[in-house]
Amino acid sequence: MDALSEVLQDFRLSGVSYGRCELRHPWSIAFEQQPLLRFHFVSQGPCWVHTEAEGWRELHDGDLVLLPQGISHRLASAPDVVGNSLEDCRIIKLGGNVCEVVQEGEGATSTLFCGSMALSAYALSPLIAMMPPIIKGCDVAGNDPIIGPLLAAMTAEAVQPQMGSATVLSRMADLLVARLIRCWVNCSGASTTGWLAAIRDPHIGRALAAMHRDPGHNWTLESLAGVAGQSRSIFAERFSAVLGEGAARYLARLRMQLARELLGQDGMSVAKVASRLGYESEASFARAFKRITNVSPGVVRRTISGRIDMDIGF
Repeated sequence: MDALSEVLQDFRLSGVSYGRCELRHPWSIAFEQQPLLRFHFVSQGPCWVHTEAEGWRELHDGDLVLLPQGISHRLASAPDVVGNSLEDCRIIKLGGNVCEVVQEGEGATSTLFCGSMALSAYALSPLIAMMPPIIKGCDVAGNDPIIGPLLAAMTAEAVQPQMGSATVLSRMADLLVARLIRCWVNCSGASTTGWLAAIRDPHIGRALAAMHRDPGHNWTLESLAGVAGQSRSIFAERFSAVLGEGAARYLARLRMQLARELLGQDGMSVAKVASRLGYESEASFARAFKRITNVSPGVVRRTISGRIDMDIGF
């Protein structure tokens, strides 16, 4: 298996929550910046999406937008509608991670299916960071013959909900997001530098996949070069040329990125995170964490837990 396929096989969605929305015009909902990936599927409009970079874009029936980095944005039935319609909505828990959001009224009904999700495979974090802030599903549908039928199936399920429709929609959404990300990877240019170039390199890619697979291992330049099947000097030179930093620096940043995720988990102490990531002591981990992130792990642990508000279900 090539290194890119090895990383992508770890694709898992976690912390997933969904909302099925039936909103009567006029309506408008603002979504704040969050560390979770978001998507919005329009079964029936009207619906517009606004981002700071692109302004207003009209979405049509069957459209899906993916926001890989969870940037702030707004959905509305028309660009001139302001305010927060959630204050007037009925929010009904449908069980598990799905809720229904309803705004009564006399205007045209918009039916949406929205979701928030985290990628449990931290190996994918560099990939997500490289993706554009907003991706429209139909723009890449031509590159994957499955995306079109999936969107059509989601439309049929959302328009005529039946018993278990919320669960069916959430499963289809999981698959759709995974295929959209993979499709973007396959369609991206063959750059000679950067993370995608590195993971596709037959030597550097093996070392990258090994670090992501087991970041807490006691990796050395010699052991990574051995995984890559190269001499120490050739590996070090090639790694720096493609990724713009040395292997030790990359591994340290990877560990701190994972540390941020682990520190946000209930019951995960700083000492336990340090041990899991291969540090001999909590103090040495704390020094490395602050050197790279400019904050202490204790501060991050206290703030992450209260940062994500998912009360509305999406």
